[in-house]
Amino acid sequence: MKNKEGKVIYVGKAKKLKNRVSSYFTGVHNYKTTKLVDHIWDFDYIRTDSEKEALLLEINLIKDYAPEYNIMFMDNTYYPYIELTNEDHPQLKIVRKAKDKKNRYFGPFPDATAARQTLQLLQKLFPLRKCRTIPKKPCLYYSLHQCMGPCINDVPLEKEKEVRAQVVKFMKGDTKEKIDELTALMQKASDELNFELAMEYRDLIKSVKYVTTRQHIDFSDQGDRDILGYYIDKGYLSIQLFFMRGGHLLSHEYELVPVSDDYQEDLAQFLVTYYEQNNSPKELLVPQDLDTSLVEEILETKILKPQRGDKKDLVDMADRNAKEALEKKFILKQQNEAKTIGAVEELGRLLHIDTPHMIELYDNSNIQGAYAVAGMVVFRDGVPSKKDYRRFKIKTVEGPDDYASMREVIYRRYYRNLMEQREMADMIIVDGGIGQINAAKEVIDGLHVPVHIAGLRKDDKHSTAMLVDGDGTEVPIDPKSQLFFLLTRMQDEVHRYAISFHRQVRSKSLFASILDQVDGIGEKRKRKLLNKFKSVKKMKEASVDELHEVLPIKTAQQLYEVLHKED
Repeated sequence: MKNKEGKVIYVGKAKKLKNRVSSYFTGVHNYKTTKLVDHIWDFDYIRTDSEKEALLLEINLIKDYAPEYNIMFMDNTYYPYIELTNEDHPQLKIVRKAKDKKNRYFGPFPDATAARQTLQLLQKLFPLRKCRTIPKKPCLYYSLHQCMGPCINDVPLEKEKEVRAQVVKFMKGDTKEKIDELTALMQKASDELNFELAMEYRDLIKSVKYVTTRQHIDFSDQGDRDILGYYIDKGYLSIQLFFMRGGHLLSHEYELVPVSDDYQEDLAQFLVTYYEQNNSPKELLVPQDLDTSLVEEILETKILKPQRGDKKDLVDMADRNAKEALEKKFILKQQNEAKTIGAVEELGRLLHIDTPHMIELYDNSNIQGAYAVAGMVVFRDGVPSKKDYRRFKIKTVEGPDDYASMREVIYRRYYRNLMEQREMADMIIVDGGIGQINAAKEVIDGLHVPVHIAGLRKDDKHSTAMLVDGDGTEVPIDPKSQLFFLLTRMQDEVHRYAISFHRQVRSKSLFASILDQVDGIGEKRKRKLLNKFKSVKKMKEASVDELHEVLPIKTAQQLYEVLHKED
């Protein structure tokens, strides 16, 4: 559960999500729950394969977000594991962290009771030493035949390894033989009317079955990995990126975007964009059908496409969550479709114009005039029309002049529309106030195109604040209205589109501008250098010998000098 600012304030789990959520909004509650409900603004959820996984995930999320309304699991404890030490005379013990990579770990267990019961079972079934330090005389376990007695016997290491392997086999789920044995003992005790002993065997069997049930939320290898899942339907691409740190699945990133003609490119762009701003893990798990060639050239992380086992199950879980999230969003989209169309109609009423069914939005992007570009996005009846998006490189403007850039882009767009008799928009929205509006109007009036123009002004927090009419009049919008949400979405979309294009142009220009100064480097060698060094910074850190791995020695020396000359 999240508050208005998007902060997680409560984490819970449920067999039936609808019943659990509805219960918060019906009936009488205590003060804490009543206060929680007052602050709930949004919900998010992850579906798991079992209650056990839900329990393990709940504690991980609580540790990650520390929600103010959660009480359970707020300390720094972790679920217990059973540790099998890698010693000449191995032993089994319960630990809270799987930190020694030389040893084997089984779990995590949902609670200490299950861990203790399973440990007791293992100690009865496998005669490993029970003492922390080997004593000088045998203990009671040796008399009970539950220890091989390395304190008084010269136990062969081969025998110790054999028993250790049996423990690993048992904890990996190969328990049929032992369960059959326990079942027979349980039946025998029951036949002898020793029901207390029979119940003990029954509880041990339950513990064995419970702990050996496969689960995917925690991995005992302490690995850092991300898991990508996606689903496509009804023109949308749903992306789920799960984050596993230290072997624990902690949280996830969700993205829902209109799918383009090449969804593979969309996924690659999502990954590259995300890891530009966030640390990449040691391992990224992705579906088998994903083309990772482009991503592997850019990201410095190991990308795997698991075909079986627990890692494959993780990818499948991410795919399922992506599908369910899309279905949930699409149901909401259908319910709000009338509101979206209503928002466009409201825009027309506020500006005293006919309903603008086709709206174009423009935004400029540059760094002090360098690598100046612009982006244009199109919304039809309040829905983005990605096939109509356009990108522009600014050609005639020198220096940081947003007004001149706007005039160039609008002129190029509408002059071509007139010459080729293309469809004209009903309305243009520019990212800015009266200055940007006047720049666009100057071109539109000169071309005699009947298009309405407005602007969107942002506040000091870079959020949509005000709609500006074509004559500069500020038109107030209810921040809780559907129109406000639509305009915010439009403004965010055109800004994202322009920024992404600017980054692409800047990256290519920087790399190419340096390599173009060196004779003997053509397009093929540029690609090889880009594949190896990824960026100008890393190429500059390379030695001549490292450059020579891609280039002839003379060319490598020349490139090294160009990279290190002072400018």
